[in-house]
Amino acid sequence: MSTATAASPRARSWQDWPVVARIAVVYVAARLVTTGFFLVAAALSGPGSRYGVSPSLGELALGWDAQWYWYAAVNGYPSQLPLTPQGGVAENAWAFLPVFPYLAAGLGTLLGSWAAGAVVISLLSGFGASVVLHGLLRERIGDSAAMWAVAFFACGPLAAMFQVGYAESLFLLLLFLALRCVQRRRWGWLYVLVPVMGFTRPGILAFALFLGLYGVHLFMRRRVEPLPLRDVAHLVGVAAVAVVVGFAWQVIAGLVTGDSGAYLATELAWRRNWIGDSTGSFIPVDGWIQAAGFWFTQWGLGPVTGYVALALLVLGTTAALLFAPQVKRLGVELRLWSASYLIYLLLVFFPQSSIFRLLLPISPLWGALAVPPSRTWRIAVLAAALLGQWWWIYNMYGLGNTYWQIP
Repeated sequence: MSTATAASPRARSWQDWPVVARIAVVYVAARLVTTGFFLVAAALSGPGSRYGVSPSLGELALGWDAQWYWYAAVNGYPSQLPLTPQGGVAENAWAFLPVFPYLAAGLGTLLGSWAAGAVVISLLSGFGASVVLHGLLRERIGDSAAMWAVAFFACGPLAAMFQVGYAESLFLLLLFLALRCVQRRRWGWLYVLVPVMGFTRPGILAFALFLGLYGVHLFMRRRVEPLPLRDVAHLVGVAAVAVVVGFAWQVIAGLVTGDSGAYLATELAWRRNWIGDSTGSFIPVDGWIQAAGFWFTQWGLGPVTGYVALALLVLGTTAALLFAPQVKRLGVELRLWSASYLIYLLLVFFPQSSIFRLLLPISPLWGALAVPPSRTWRIAVLAAALLGQWWWIYNMYGLGNTYWQIP
């Protein structure tokens, strides 16, 4: 019997498993690998690390922004904004939206600690996001490629987020569910998902932009694909809800603190850690321009090189979303969402070491890397993802002692 013939029953057996079971195997294996990376990073952690010598998994899970989520759950949000010695607004809990910290607190009352609740939510949400991601991709690129995309997602460079007290994992689950609803025109669920998303993590304004662009797309195709009035009404309605929710936290922060600019001033407090600007105001796109000059100067290449690199990055990303055949295979919904979210980041973010984490919402693009049917290619992508994950965990959690090691 040939090797191919002997292997085929095993392959068929794996394919015969329920999708959820196959994803569970991949996800659990990925989490074991991530746990191993955390343990090695902890063993290598020394006195120069913010975690000290040989921190526990629990200490790592509660590091960095997880501390802010815990603080918001325990102490709430300040009615008076804290100030720096220079008179600017200091970092504070208003930068962290309330769904995740309070949900973790509620579950934590059953499990014994806020940390336990937070990690369980991240773990379960990551699994749910993996299942929904497969559904988003399967009809576009097939079951096999969708499973590989799930493997890339579960093992990716930022897979540590599935095991720490961050809101990313929960947001991804909600986002993928919302994108699936758009794919299937299940508009009613979006009226629930959008508000929860909007109070889980920043980014709901990108979803509003996505719905607007998707509506334009459907309108342009109305002669070849009917556009019922019901769909138009729901697109407008859900987009309006997303816009209202997107600005609601700013309004709430202003009402509680008595400062209408409380939220933006809080977000800009983090930017001051990089560029030392204590008086700057928010200007769309300015963060990327400032960062291009800042980082390329740090690297000894000069600000002009940074501005050119930024322009090339924007043009290259646009070309990939518009013309790359592997990306086009994913369908218009996922391409428009990815474009909308990247536009949102370009408008509001100052890119630094957290940029990789902030790119997690475009994870459906893993499907484009899974499209080529070559097993060698797919294994190479998976290996690169795991290597990137180790690099991330070691630098952000094992070392975590310089200004660029902030997840």
